[in-house]
Amino acid sequence: IILEYEQGGQLKTKALDLLDLTPHSNVDSIIEEIVRKEPLITDKRVPQLRELVGKLQKKLAEVYDSQFSLFKVLRAHILPLTNVAFNKNGTEFITGSYDRTCKVWDTGSGEEKFTLEGHRNVVYAIAFNLPYSDKIGTGSFDKTAKLWSAERGTLHHTFRGHTAEIVTLQFNPTSTMLGTGSMDTQAKLWDVETGVELCTLNGHTAEVIGMQFSQQGSDVLTASFDHTVCLWDSRSGKRTQQLVSHTAEISAAVFNWDATLVATASMDKKVKVWDVRQGRVMQTLGGHEDEVLDVAFDLPGHRLASASADATGRCWDIRGSFRLLCKLEGHEGEVSKVCFNPQGTRLLTASADKTARLWDCETGKQTQALEGHTDEIFSCAFNYEGNTIITGSKDNTCRVWK
Repeated sequence: IILEYEQGGQLKTKALDLLDLTPHSNVDSIIEEIVRKEPLITDKRVPQLRELVGKLQKKLAEVYDSQFSLFKVLRAHILPLTNVAFNKNGTEFITGSYDRTCKVWDTGSGEEKFTLEGHRNVVYAIAFNLPYSDKIGTGSFDKTAKLWSAERGTLHHTFRGHTAEIVTLQFNPTSTMLGTGSMDTQAKLWDVETGVELCTLNGHTAEVIGMQFSQQGSDVLTASFDHTVCLWDSRSGKRTQQLVSHTAEISAAVFNWDATLVATASMDKKVKVWDVRQGRVMQTLGGHEDEVLDVAFDLPGHRLASASADATGRCWDIRGSFRLLCKLEGHEGEVSKVCFNPQGTRLLTASADKTARLWDCETGKQTQALEGHTDEIFSCAFNYEGNTIITGSKDNTCRVWK
């Protein structure tokens, strides 16, 4: 729930995270707790708060057990795709490509809205500024990043400073900063308003291949082929932690929702869960027989999923026990991506076997295979409601499933 308020003549926002809310939670006790802790909630606002919590409960109770059907095949680019990404509510999505462009699409109609042109090499990293979704960031092998209007397709800024390919980027949650990571071993933070470089995050000794801001925006993580993950203060650019334990390249790293934990996936076939405050490994999760290529938390941070080149995925309960809930077995090629649906009931995986598959998180049972691509699927995502899926493939097409 987002609270909007005025302070010193400025409109500000504050988020109330109800991570443990379930369809069976006692609404009265939740409201009581919020009112006790949050001075912005006055007696006058309690009925509105009750209505919002009720809406969220109703949403959580909705069951998406229906099968997904192919809605649209988009022959998106003349050269292979690099990435796909939804905006916050899933009404639009973007595709990056080796053809040096990023395209913006209307999910409902499957029609192209416009093409973002200007890069001189592969457009590899793409992102909306969530949750606002009025800006798009693109990072390219031409060593620059660009900031665009998501509404008009016009260019706001070109960010120059990296000396090698940009392979990862993300906006902070308030959309005031854009972070970029590059093959030049550096990450940089940029001012979205002015286009000026705020700071360089120096410390890695190999390519920076992953980057994420914490939900609060105060911390940034960077993942590198130097086998480490670094945590940084986004305001000062100072390194606060270096997570060292993996014995091979890091392939993915993510914060949980409240940034108390980091999960890492590595070419050393291991997944590790880290305590952010102490900078130490809490648990090493083994079992994969080949490189681990991706890792993802569910929204409340109760479960962790992995994807591996051994053609399987795994799902763990990480609340204290780190118990293996299930193995996802059925793919016939490496699994490069994994993500939870927003409800936390299904996992989606993308594979080199040309399929994406849906799985029950509790049992590991496959509930559906999304077939039709003619080459490796490298990207997959749910929209915000969990009722639309997008898959991106090396066959130069995107498929939208509803």
